[in-house]
Amino acid sequence: MGPASLLTMGQKGALMDLTRLIDQFSQVQAESLRTGRTLPGLTLFCKTAESGIEAVVYEPVICLILQGSKETWIGDQCACLGPGDALVVSHDLPVQSRITAASLQHPYLAVILKLDLALVRGLYDQLAEVPLPDADGRSLAVSRAEPALLRAIGRYLDLNDTPLDAEVLGPSILREVHYRLMLSPAGAMLRTLLVSGSHASRIAKAILRLRRDYRLALSLPELARTAGMSATSFHQHFKAVTGTTPLQYQKDLRLIAARSLLVDQGQSVMEAAYAIGYESATHFSHDYRRRFGNPPRRDTRAAALSVVRAS
Repeated sequence: MGPASLLTMGQKGALMDLTRLIDQFSQVQAESLRTGRTLPGLTLFCKTAESGIEAVVYEPVICLILQGSKETWIGDQCACLGPGDALVVSHDLPVQSRITAASLQHPYLAVILKLDLALVRGLYDQLAEVPLPDADGRSLAVSRAEPALLRAIGRYLDLNDTPLDAEVLGPSILREVHYRLMLSPAGAMLRTLLVSGSHASRIAKAILRLRRDYRLALSLPELARTAGMSATSFHQHFKAVTGTTPLQYQKDLRLIAARSLLVDQGQSVMEAAYAIGYESATHFSHDYRRRFGNPPRRDTRAAALSVVRAS
């Protein structure tokens, strides 16, 4: 008896749905490249080689892995994702990640869909009395994508080559995607976030302040006041929600912004350090190396070399 015969009907169905999504991925990607048109909130990600560590800020999204594998982490949270895994991010998070399995024959494929918190709020009242699965309420969560979610995402992808269908039917399918997420274990933080006065919603206010003013020297008491919490309670719940401390969160925002200035805009180390709020280029270089493994000058030289090769 082969391994396939040991799968449950639900697992077989999910595997078939995932296989269909991989086929759709290529079709939608080709159509998008040809027409320059993509569905609202949708990003298709394809990588044909493993990557080094990359640092970005995730806004609330669902990332569905179709093929290959990836590691994503922030603070003490680390998520290892493979085919059929759904990563749900409920708050803006500065994260690091790397693709750990990808090749020309079997590229890393992922569908990324931006979450619409207004849609989630619209569903919350209807789900308030529904028994929902317990889960660790953190802002970065991973679970196996259930067949119903895979099918809903598949129907959304089907709309890509028919603009009128996308306009008329897209909103209702997106609503279903959000509904399926809220019912899943990975949607626990989405549900908590919408409870007025919850720790998650208060932390979201502080995150908004940090995103806006990350260059400034923000104290813990000041951020706690933004969240309407005591300093001790704020620090505790901020780490519980995001997996990192407020200070480290702000530092990560600064360093990610600096890397963009160095690599994408060709600024000097000193220019980048002062632009993101550091008073000492030496201190900046130390933090940068700890975060990314390389001194900032190496990234500056690598960016300059790539420009020379391109020309």
